[in-house]
Amino acid sequence: MVDQITVFLENSEGRLAALCRAFADAQVNMSALTIADTADYGVVRIICNDPEKALSVLSEEGFRAIATKVSAIQVPNRPGGLADLLDTLASLNLNLEYGYCFSVNGEFAVDVLKIRGEAQAADAAKVLEDAGFKLLSSEDLA
Repeated sequence: MVDQITVFLENSEGRLAALCRAFADAQVNMSALTIADTADYGVVRIICNDPEKALSVLSEEGFRAIATKVSAIQVPNRPGGLADLLDTLASLNLNLEYGYCFSVNGEFAVDVLKIRGEAQAADAAKVLEDAGFKLLSSEDLA
Protein backbone atom coordinates (compact mmCIF):
# COMPACT_ATOMS: atom_id res chain seq x y z
CA MET A 1 0.00 0.00 0.00
CA VAL A 2 1.07 3.55 -0.70
CA ASP A 3 0.18 6.75 1.15
CA GLN A 4 -1.59 9.12 -1.22
CA ILE A 5 -2.03 12.76 -0.24
CA THR A 6 -5.50 14.16 -0.92
CA VAL A 7 -5.81 17.94 -0.88
CA PHE A 8 -9.10 19.85 -0.91
CA LEU A 9 -8.23 22.87 -3.02
CA GLU A 10 -10.36 25.96 -3.53
CA ASN A 11 -11.08 26.71 -7.18
CA SER A 12 -9.27 30.03 -7.21
CA GLU A 13 -6.47 31.42 -9.29
CA GLY A 14 -3.02 30.34 -8.22
CA ARG A 15 -3.95 27.74 -5.58
CA LEU A 16 -2.52 24.77 -7.49
CA ALA A 17 0.62 26.76 -8.24
CA ALA A 18 0.94 27.62 -4.53
CA LEU A 19 0.62 23.94 -3.61
CA CYS A 20 3.28 22.93 -6.12
CA ARG A 21 5.58 25.77 -5.02
CA ALA A 22 5.24 24.70 -1.36
CA PHE A 23 6.29 21.17 -2.32
CA ALA A 24 9.17 22.43 -4.46
CA ASP A 25 10.48 24.65 -1.67
CA ALA A 26 10.31 21.71 0.76
CA GLN A 27 11.96 19.29 -1.69
CA VAL A 28 8.85 17.08 -1.89
CA ASN A 29 8.85 15.33 -5.26
CA MET A 30 5.57 14.28 -6.87
CA SER A 31 5.38 11.10 -8.95
CA ALA A 32 1.71 11.58 -9.81
CA LEU A 33 -0.94 14.27 -9.52
CA THR A 34 -4.57 14.09 -10.55
CA ILE A 35 -7.37 16.62 -10.08
CA ALA A 36 -11.14 16.12 -9.94
CA ASP A 37 -13.05 19.37 -9.71
CA THR A 38 -16.42 20.84 -8.87
CA ALA A 39 -17.54 24.45 -9.21
CA ASP A 40 -16.17 25.38 -5.79
CA TYR A 41 -13.17 23.16 -5.12
CA GLY A 42 -10.88 20.50 -6.52
CA VAL A 43 -9.77 17.21 -5.06
CA VAL A 44 -6.07 16.84 -5.78
CA ARG A 45 -4.56 13.38 -5.32
CA ILE A 46 -0.78 13.16 -5.11
CA ILE A 47 1.77 10.37 -4.86
CA CYS A 48 5.04 11.79 -3.56
CA ASN A 49 8.39 10.77 -2.11
CA ASP A 50 7.68 11.90 1.48
CA PRO A 51 3.98 11.85 2.45
CA GLU A 52 4.61 12.84 6.09
CA LYS A 53 6.63 15.88 5.09
CA ALA A 54 4.04 16.73 2.43
CA LEU A 55 1.24 16.74 5.00
CA SER A 56 3.29 18.92 7.33
CA VAL A 57 4.09 21.42 4.57
CA LEU A 58 0.48 21.56 3.44
CA SER A 59 -0.73 22.18 6.99
CA GLU A 60 1.82 24.98 7.47
CA GLU A 61 0.66 26.58 4.22
CA GLY A 62 -3.03 26.41 5.17
CA PHE A 63 -4.13 23.59 2.86
CA ARG A 64 -6.63 20.94 3.99
CA ALA A 65 -5.08 17.53 3.31
CA ILE A 66 -5.24 13.91 4.44
CA ALA A 67 -3.29 10.72 3.74
CA THR A 68 -5.13 7.76 2.25
CA LYS A 69 -3.89 4.21 1.67
CA VAL A 70 -4.11 3.16 -1.97
CA SER A 71 -2.86 0.22 -4.00
CA ALA A 72 -0.19 1.01 -6.59
CA ILE A 73 0.22 -1.80 -9.09
CA GLN A 74 2.90 -2.10 -11.75
CA VAL A 75 1.53 -3.20 -15.12
CA PRO A 76 3.09 -3.60 -18.54
CA ASN A 77 2.94 -0.31 -20.44
CA ARG A 78 1.05 -1.67 -23.43
CA PRO A 79 -2.51 -1.73 -24.74
CA GLY A 80 -4.54 -3.99 -22.45
CA GLY A 81 -2.31 -3.66 -19.37
CA LEU A 82 -5.05 -2.06 -17.28
CA ALA A 83 -7.68 -4.39 -18.76
CA ASP A 84 -5.64 -7.41 -17.64
CA LEU A 85 -5.34 -5.98 -14.14
CA LEU A 86 -9.07 -5.29 -13.88
CA ASP A 87 -9.93 -8.72 -15.32
CA THR A 88 -7.86 -10.26 -12.52
CA LEU A 89 -9.77 -8.24 -9.92
CA ALA A 90 -13.23 -8.78 -11.45
CA SER A 91 -13.87 -12.07 -9.67
CA LEU A 92 -13.49 -10.44 -6.24
CA ASN A 93 -16.56 -8.20 -6.52
CA LEU A 94 -14.53 -5.25 -5.24
CA ASN A 95 -15.81 -1.77 -4.74
CA LEU A 96 -13.30 0.45 -6.51
CA GLU A 97 -13.80 4.03 -5.33
CA TYR A 98 -11.49 5.56 -7.93
CA GLY A 99 -8.32 5.00 -9.87
CA TYR A 100 -5.76 6.67 -12.07
CA CYS A 101 -2.66 5.68 -14.00
CA PHE A 102 0.73 7.12 -14.76
CA SER A 103 3.63 5.96 -16.86
CA VAL A 104 7.05 5.65 -15.26
CA ASN A 105 8.98 4.68 -18.37
CA GLY A 106 8.34 2.89 -21.63
CA GLU A 107 8.42 -0.48 -19.91
CA PHE A 108 5.71 -0.21 -17.26
CA ALA A 109 2.93 1.97 -15.92
CA VAL A 110 1.49 2.29 -12.44
CA ASP A 111 -2.23 1.91 -11.82
CA VAL A 112 -3.38 3.42 -8.54
CA LEU A 113 -6.64 2.02 -7.14
CA LYS A 114 -8.58 2.98 -4.06
CA ILE A 115 -10.30 -0.20 -2.95
CA ARG A 116 -13.01 0.25 -0.34
CA GLY A 117 -12.25 -1.75 2.80
CA GLU A 118 -8.96 -2.98 4.24
CA ALA A 119 -9.98 -6.64 4.01
CA GLN A 120 -10.92 -6.25 0.35
CA ALA A 121 -7.62 -4.48 -0.38
CA ALA A 122 -5.69 -7.31 1.31
CA ASP A 123 -7.63 -9.92 -0.69
CA ALA A 124 -6.93 -7.99 -3.89
CA ALA A 125 -3.21 -7.78 -3.07
CA LYS A 126 -2.98 -11.57 -2.67
CA VAL A 127 -4.85 -12.26 -5.91
CA LEU A 128 -2.75 -9.73 -7.84
CA GLU A 129 0.54 -11.10 -6.53
CA ASP A 130 -0.57 -14.66 -7.35
CA ALA A 131 -1.36 -13.48 -10.89
CA GLY A 132 2.13 -12.02 -11.28
CA PHE A 133 1.43 -8.34 -10.72
CA LYS A 134 3.85 -6.33 -8.60
CA LEU A 135 2.33 -4.23 -5.82
CA LEU A 136 4.50 -1.21 -5.23
CA SER A 137 5.52 0.47 -2.00
CA SER A 138 6.27 4.14 -1.39
CA GLU A 139 9.97 3.29 -1.66
CA ASP A 140 9.41 1.84 -5.14
CA LEU A 141 7.93 5.15 -6.27
CA ALA A 142 10.42 7.51 -4.59
